[in-house]
Amino acid sequence: MAGKPKPMSQIKQLIILRNQGKGIKTIARLLSMSKNTVKTYLIKLDKLVINPECSDVVSNLLKLEEPELYAYFHPGNPAYKDDRYEHFKSKIAYFFKQLKLIGVSRQILWEEYKQAYSQGYCYSQFCYHLDQCEPTKRKTSSVLLHQPAEKLFIDFAGKTISYIDASTGEIVECQLFVACLPYSDYAFAIAVRSQSLPDFLFALTRCLEHLGGAPKTIVPDNLKSAVTKTDRYEPEINQTLLDFANHYATTVTPARVRKPQDKALVENQVKILYSRVYAKLRNIQFFSLNSLNESIALMVEKHNQTRMQQKAYCREEKFLSQEKLLLTKLPEEHFELRHYAVLTVAKNNHIYLARDKHYYSVPFRLMGEKVKVVYTRSMLSVYHDGKKVAAHPRSSKLGAYSTNKEHLCSHHQHYRDRSPDYYRDLARKRSKEFYEYVTLLFQQNIYPEQLYRTCDGLLALSRKTTQEKFNMACKIAIENRICSYRFVKKMLENNTVYLQQKEVPKPLPKHGNVRGKDYYHK
Repeated sequence: MAGKPKPMSQIKQLIILRNQGKGIKTIARLLSMSKNTVKTYLIKLDKLVINPECSDVVSNLLKLEEPELYAYFHPGNPAYKDDRYEHFKSKIAYFFKQLKLIGVSRQILWEEYKQAYSQGYCYSQFCYHLDQCEPTKRKTSSVLLHQPAEKLFIDFAGKTISYIDASTGEIVECQLFVACLPYSDYAFAIAVRSQSLPDFLFALTRCLEHLGGAPKTIVPDNLKSAVTKTDRYEPEINQTLLDFANHYATTVTPARVRKPQDKALVENQVKILYSRVYAKLRNIQFFSLNSLNESIALMVEKHNQTRMQQKAYCREEKFLSQEKLLLTKLPEEHFELRHYAVLTVAKNNHIYLARDKHYYSVPFRLMGEKVKVVYTRSMLSVYHDGKKVAAHPRSSKLGAYSTNKEHLCSHHQHYRDRSPDYYRDLARKRSKEFYEYVTLLFQQNIYPEQLYRTCDGLLALSRKTTQEKFNMACKIAIENRICSYRFVKKMLENNTVYLQQKEVPKPLPKHGNVRGKDYYHK
């Protein structure tokens, strides 16, 4: 029977005619078969009747479905019953183990196989059976059912896309970020300079803004910008990406390591975009990243509006009608990239942020403690034991200090608060004379900071003596215009403030030696 196997419906007719006692020529004429084909099938039928194990099959032969009946008349390739195949099958594990070694090919294995077993297969049959037994041939795949607005698959294309820097003429290679919603297969793509975390989050933000909402979970692969430490069961997700997901009320579910089938649809999108974006833009020169992305967006839009094969709709139609309204609403505030650091508070109760080369104050009670620092582009926050203890605007002044007065101890607060106005206010609260004396001090042509310690000394004297006595001392110092802490201190110690009263002038006694004005007119 050199031709193709006959349909089992004809074979059932052959069995019926045989049971009716028809001959080979009659059956061949009625079924339009050759006599040899009829004879071959009848021989197989007789073997089934003779075989005691198949006696129950013969009685119900006509009740069998066609695939079941086919198995009786075409049991398989007899090559697998050959002794050579049994020998070959015992060596399969060895062959595949050797093929993993460097330089070992099928040709080398076949030559060794023939030397050890001269009756073995020729090279073509050797490769054929090896292919049939290859482990990848036995792998299965599953059809994944996706719910609308449930997942967003994201990936970077393997090939770069470029533009020309207009100022330097340099060709700038860019990475193509690709995303798709698996339910509608709606795609998004944008070019960014690299796969770094800021560029990755920028692209992901633009993707969510384009979609008009966020899915329940984002499915990236295990790139460093998304996964800090890979693991089959509990991968460690980048802290900044988690902050991003929390900001947009979604989650992150990385694909398994080296398992692209977990996000097969976005892998397929990358292949399609090679022909619908890369190929169509290959002869166009772009001189900025923005112009490149405008053209990419136009190409992707056409791709989403192209009618899908074996579907009565395009990707955009299904996305707009069934998926977009189910996406989570985006917050009004844009996500700011956060950075984290653990720093030690110095003895001057400041932390040093190396990225800014700037010092930021922390409450003085935390000197020597470890604090967690979270900073964005505009703000820096400091946490200790889960509580926020300080917040500062980011500063770009190198080597400078951003200090909150409340973070300093009382002594340091006093030291920072010192100024002429500060001491004048303190003196005004004590007495009018003290205020006038302090004002007189700062009217001197002396650098104000040189007089701060003089004022501190006068304040100490005012606390140690009575107000009346101290005010008298200040009044005497003002009248004599003596601006000195020591002068006031000596008067208070020697009690000379009461002796400094004005004496009443006494008239001179009358005597003859006095010359009047008339004398000098002569």
